Amino acid sequence: MSYLLFQASLFLYVLGTAAYIVAFVNQSKTVRRSARLLIITAAVVHTGTVVLRYVEAGHTPLVNNHEAVSFFALSMAWAFLSFYWRYKVKNLGTFVTPVLTGLMLVSAFSSRQIPELPPALRSTWLPIHASIAILANGFLALAFCGAVMYLLQERAIKKKSFGVFFSRLPSLEALDTLNHHCLTVGFPLLTLGIITGSIWAEQAWGSYWHWDPKETWSLITWFLYAALLHQRFTVGWRGRRAAIMAIVGFSAVLFTFWGVTYLLQGVHTYAG
Repeated sequence: MSYLLFQASLFLYVLGTAAYIVAFVNQSKTVRRSARLLIITAAVVHTGTVVLRYVEAGHTPLVNNHEAVSFFALSMAWAFLSFYWRYKVKNLGTFVTPVLTGLMLVSAFSSRQIPELPPALRSTWLPIHASIAILANGFLALAFCGAVMYLLQERAIKKKSFGVFFSRLPSLEALDTLNHHCLTVGFPLLTLGIITGSIWAEQAWGSYWHWDPKETWSLITWFLYAALLHQRFTVGWRGRRAAIMAIVGFSAVLFTFWGVTYLLQGVHTYAG
Protein backbone atom coordinates (compact mmCIF):
# COMPACT_ATOMS: atom_id res chain seq x y z
CA MET A 1 0.00 0.00 0.00
CA SER A 2 2.79 2.45 0.88
CA TYR A 3 4.43 1.84 -2.49
CA LEU A 4 1.19 2.65 -4.33
CA LEU A 5 1.13 5.99 -2.53
CA PHE A 6 4.82 6.43 -3.32
CA GLN A 7 4.12 5.90 -7.03
CA ALA A 8 1.19 8.34 -6.84
CA SER A 9 3.40 11.00 -5.24
CA LEU A 10 6.14 10.40 -7.82
CA PHE A 11 3.58 10.84 -10.63
CA LEU A 12 2.39 14.11 -9.06
CA TYR A 13 5.97 15.37 -8.65
CA VAL A 14 6.64 14.61 -12.34
CA LEU A 15 3.46 16.46 -13.37
CA GLY A 16 4.35 19.37 -11.09
CA THR A 17 7.87 19.56 -12.55
CA ALA A 18 6.51 19.56 -16.11
CA ALA A 19 4.01 22.26 -15.20
CA TYR A 20 6.72 24.44 -13.63
CA ILE A 21 8.83 24.12 -16.80
CA VAL A 22 5.85 25.08 -18.97
CA ALA A 23 5.13 28.04 -16.67
CA PHE A 24 8.79 29.08 -16.92
CA VAL A 25 8.60 29.09 -20.72
CA ASN A 26 5.24 30.79 -21.23
CA GLN A 27 5.21 32.72 -17.91
CA SER A 28 1.63 31.70 -17.26
CA LYS A 29 0.48 32.43 -13.72
CA THR A 30 -2.34 29.91 -14.09
CA VAL A 31 0.03 27.08 -15.00
CA ARG A 32 2.42 28.10 -12.20
CA ARG A 33 -0.45 28.02 -9.70
CA SER A 34 -1.45 24.55 -10.98
CA ALA A 35 2.16 23.39 -10.62
CA ARG A 36 2.23 24.58 -7.02
CA LEU A 37 -1.02 22.74 -6.24
CA LEU A 38 0.41 19.56 -7.77
CA ILE A 39 3.55 19.80 -5.59
CA ILE A 40 1.47 20.48 -2.46
CA THR A 41 -0.70 17.43 -3.23
CA ALA A 42 2.39 15.34 -3.96
CA ALA A 43 3.98 16.35 -0.64
CA VAL A 44 0.81 15.46 1.29
CA VAL A 45 0.53 12.05 -0.43
CA HIS A 46 4.27 11.51 0.04
CA THR A 47 3.91 12.21 3.77
CA GLY A 48 1.21 9.54 3.90
CA THR A 49 3.65 7.18 2.17
CA VAL A 50 6.23 7.63 4.93
CA VAL A 51 3.61 7.09 7.65
CA LEU A 52 2.36 3.88 6.00
CA ARG A 53 5.91 2.65 5.47
CA TYR A 54 6.51 3.18 9.20
CA VAL A 55 3.48 1.03 10.00
CA GLU A 56 4.54 -1.70 7.56
CA ALA A 57 8.18 -1.77 8.69
CA GLY A 58 7.56 -1.41 12.41
CA HIS A 59 10.43 1.08 12.65
CA THR A 60 11.33 4.51 11.34
CA PRO A 61 11.70 4.16 7.56
CA LEU A 62 15.08 5.86 7.22
CA VAL A 63 17.32 2.82 7.02
CA ASN A 64 18.05 1.96 3.39
CA ASN A 65 18.64 4.05 0.26
CA HIS A 66 15.00 3.87 -0.90
CA GLU A 67 13.72 5.21 2.42
CA ALA A 68 16.46 7.79 3.05
CA VAL A 69 16.30 9.29 -0.45
CA SER A 70 12.51 9.35 -0.33
CA PHE A 71 12.67 11.29 2.95
CA PHE A 72 15.33 13.59 1.45
CA ALA A 73 12.89 14.44 -1.36
CA LEU A 74 10.04 14.93 1.11
CA SER A 75 12.19 17.27 3.23
CA MET A 76 13.08 19.27 0.15
CA ALA A 77 9.43 19.48 -0.92
CA TRP A 78 8.29 20.86 2.45
CA ALA A 79 11.31 23.16 2.68
CA PHE A 80 10.36 24.58 -0.72
CA LEU A 81 6.68 24.96 0.18
CA SER A 82 7.44 26.53 3.57
CA PHE A 83 9.74 29.08 1.94
CA TYR A 84 7.26 29.81 -0.84
CA TRP A 85 4.76 31.40 1.51
CA ARG A 86 7.41 33.60 3.12
CA TYR A 87 9.67 34.44 0.20
CA LYS A 88 8.10 35.03 -3.18
CA VAL A 89 11.06 33.92 -5.29
CA LYS A 90 9.94 33.91 -8.89
CA ASN A 91 10.22 30.56 -10.69
CA LEU A 92 12.09 28.88 -7.82
CA GLY A 93 9.91 25.81 -8.39
CA THR A 94 11.34 25.38 -11.92
CA PHE A 95 14.77 24.74 -10.40
CA VAL A 96 13.71 22.88 -7.26
CA THR A 97 11.25 20.35 -8.66
CA PRO A 98 13.64 18.67 -11.17
CA VAL A 99 16.06 17.96 -8.29
CA LEU A 100 13.18 16.74 -6.16
CA THR A 101 11.87 14.47 -8.91
CA GLY A 102 15.39 13.18 -9.55
CA LEU A 103 15.64 12.15 -5.91
CA MET A 104 12.30 10.37 -6.15
CA LEU A 105 13.46 8.47 -9.23
CA VAL A 106 16.62 7.36 -7.42
CA SER A 107 14.44 6.18 -4.55
CA ALA A 108 12.05 4.40 -6.94
CA PHE A 109 14.89 2.41 -8.52
CA SER A 110 16.40 1.43 -5.15
CA SER A 111 15.50 -1.76 -3.34
CA ARG A 112 12.17 -1.42 -1.52
CA GLN A 113 12.77 -4.44 0.68
CA ILE A 114 12.16 -3.70 4.33
CA PRO A 115 15.46 -4.55 6.07
CA GLU A 116 15.86 -6.12 9.47
CA LEU A 117 17.40 -3.58 11.81
CA PRO A 118 20.95 -4.29 12.96
CA PRO A 119 21.40 -3.92 16.76
CA ALA A 120 23.00 -0.48 16.47
CA LEU A 121 19.90 0.93 14.78
CA ARG A 122 17.42 -0.34 17.36
CA SER A 123 17.42 2.95 19.18
CA THR A 124 15.09 5.87 19.82
CA TRP A 125 17.87 8.02 18.34
CA LEU A 126 17.18 6.61 14.87
CA PRO A 127 14.14 8.81 14.13
CA ILE A 128 15.66 11.81 15.93
CA HIS A 129 19.13 11.81 14.38
CA ALA A 130 18.25 10.56 10.89
CA SER A 131 15.21 12.81 10.38
CA ILE A 132 17.04 15.96 11.55
CA ALA A 133 20.11 15.22 9.42
CA ILE A 134 18.07 14.57 6.27
CA LEU A 135 15.78 17.55 6.92
CA ALA A 136 18.94 19.70 6.97
CA ASN A 137 19.80 18.28 3.54
CA GLY A 138 16.41 19.45 2.24
CA PHE A 139 17.09 23.09 3.17
CA LEU A 140 20.70 22.93 1.93
CA ALA A 141 19.41 21.54 -1.38
CA LEU A 142 17.14 24.57 -1.61
CA ALA A 143 20.16 26.84 -1.03
CA PHE A 144 21.92 24.97 -3.86
CA CYS A 145 19.02 25.68 -6.25
CA GLY A 146 19.01 29.36 -5.24
CA ALA A 147 22.78 29.52 -5.81
CA VAL A 148 22.45 28.06 -9.33
CA MET A 149 19.74 30.61 -10.12
CA TYR A 150 21.97 33.39 -8.77
CA LEU A 151 24.90 32.43 -11.02
CA LEU A 152 22.64 32.19 -14.09
CA GLN A 153 21.13 35.59 -13.41
CA GLU A 154 24.50 37.16 -12.70
CA ARG A 155 25.91 35.74 -15.94
CA ALA A 156 22.96 37.17 -17.90
CA ILE A 157 23.50 40.61 -16.35
CA LYS A 158 27.27 40.66 -16.87
CA LYS A 159 26.96 39.62 -20.51
CA LYS A 160 23.98 41.91 -20.99
CA SER A 161 22.19 38.90 -22.39
CA PHE A 162 18.65 39.78 -21.37
CA GLY A 163 17.13 36.61 -22.80
CA VAL A 164 15.50 33.54 -21.34
CA PHE A 165 16.77 33.77 -17.77
CA PHE A 166 16.97 37.50 -17.09
CA SER A 167 13.24 38.23 -17.28
CA ARG A 168 12.26 34.98 -15.58
CA LEU A 169 14.59 34.99 -12.60
CA PRO A 170 14.31 37.21 -9.53
CA SER A 171 16.80 39.93 -8.67
CA LEU A 172 20.27 38.99 -7.41
CA GLU A 173 19.37 40.51 -4.04
CA ALA A 174 16.26 38.29 -3.71
CA LEU A 175 18.26 35.17 -4.60
CA ASP A 176 21.05 36.06 -2.16
CA THR A 177 18.44 36.56 0.57
CA LEU A 178 16.91 33.15 -0.23
CA ASN A 179 20.35 31.55 -0.04
CA HIS A 180 21.02 33.21 3.32
CA HIS A 181 17.71 32.11 4.85
CA CYS A 182 18.07 28.51 3.62
CA LEU A 183 21.51 28.35 5.24
CA THR A 184 20.32 29.85 8.53
CA VAL A 185 17.74 27.05 8.78
CA GLY A 186 19.80 24.22 7.27
CA PHE A 187 23.02 24.84 9.20
CA PRO A 188 21.50 24.61 12.73
CA LEU A 189 19.72 21.42 11.65
CA LEU A 190 23.00 20.04 10.29
CA THR A 191 24.68 20.90 13.61
CA LEU A 192 21.89 19.27 15.59
CA GLY A 193 22.12 16.19 13.35
CA ILE A 194 25.83 15.82 14.15
CA ILE A 195 25.26 16.32 17.89
CA THR A 196 22.44 13.76 18.08
CA GLY A 197 24.48 11.33 16.00
CA SER A 198 27.39 11.72 18.40
CA ILE A 199 25.18 11.00 21.43
CA TRP A 200 23.75 7.96 19.65
CA ALA A 201 27.29 6.74 18.77
CA GLU A 202 28.28 6.91 22.43
CA GLN A 203 25.31 4.74 23.38
CA ALA A 204 25.75 2.28 20.50
CA TRP A 205 29.53 2.00 20.27
CA GLY A 206 30.81 3.48 23.55
CA SER A 207 32.43 6.59 22.09
CA TYR A 208 31.12 9.96 20.89
CA TRP A 209 33.38 10.03 17.86
CA HIS A 210 35.13 7.33 15.77
CA TRP A 211 36.49 9.28 12.82
CA ASP A 212 34.36 6.97 10.73
CA PRO A 213 34.19 8.19 7.08
CA LYS A 214 30.53 9.26 7.49
CA GLU A 215 31.37 11.21 10.65
CA THR A 216 34.48 12.74 9.11
CA TRP A 217 32.67 13.90 5.98
CA SER A 218 29.79 15.22 8.04
CA LEU A 219 32.33 17.32 9.92
CA ILE A 220 33.95 18.50 6.67
CA THR A 221 30.51 19.51 5.38
CA TRP A 222 29.77 21.32 8.64
CA PHE A 223 33.04 23.27 8.41
CA LEU A 224 32.27 24.32 4.82
CA TYR A 225 28.89 25.77 5.81
CA ALA A 226 30.30 27.22 9.05
CA ALA A 227 32.98 29.00 7.01
CA LEU A 228 30.33 30.34 4.63
CA LEU A 229 28.15 31.69 7.43
CA HIS A 230 31.18 33.09 9.26
CA GLN A 231 32.26 34.98 6.16
CA ARG A 232 28.74 36.25 5.64
CA PHE A 233 28.38 37.59 9.16
CA THR A 234 31.93 38.91 9.67
CA VAL A 235 33.24 40.16 6.33
CA GLY A 236 29.95 40.48 4.49
CA TRP A 237 30.33 37.72 1.94
CA ARG A 238 27.46 38.06 -0.48
CA GLY A 239 26.51 37.19 -4.00
CA ARG A 240 28.76 35.14 -6.26
CA ARG A 241 31.21 33.88 -3.62
CA ALA A 242 28.37 32.83 -1.31
CA ALA A 243 26.56 31.12 -4.20
CA ILE A 244 29.66 29.16 -5.24
CA MET A 245 30.28 28.14 -1.63
CA ALA A 246 26.65 26.95 -1.30
CA ILE A 247 27.18 24.73 -4.37
CA VAL A 248 30.47 23.37 -2.98
CA GLY A 249 28.79 22.72 0.37
CA PHE A 250 25.93 20.81 -1.25
CA SER A 251 28.43 18.70 -3.21
CA ALA A 252 29.88 17.69 0.18
CA VAL A 253 26.35 16.92 1.42
CA LEU A 254 25.77 14.58 -1.53
CA PHE A 255 29.15 12.89 -1.09
CA THR A 256 28.45 12.35 2.61
CA PHE A 257 24.98 11.01 1.77
CA TRP A 258 25.95 8.66 -1.08
CA GLY A 259 29.70 8.70 -1.76
CA VAL A 260 30.74 7.73 1.74
CA THR A 261 28.04 5.06 1.97
CA TYR A 262 29.05 3.27 -1.21
CA LEU A 263 32.76 4.06 -1.58
CA LEU A 264 34.17 4.09 1.95
CA GLN A 265 33.88 1.37 4.54
CA GLY A 266 33.05 2.22 8.14
CA VAL A 267 30.62 1.68 10.98
CA HIS A 268 27.90 3.33 8.86
CA THR A 269 28.28 0.83 6.01
CA TYR A 270 24.98 -0.81 6.94
CA ALA A 271 23.23 2.39 5.77
CA GLY A 272 23.52 1.32 2.13
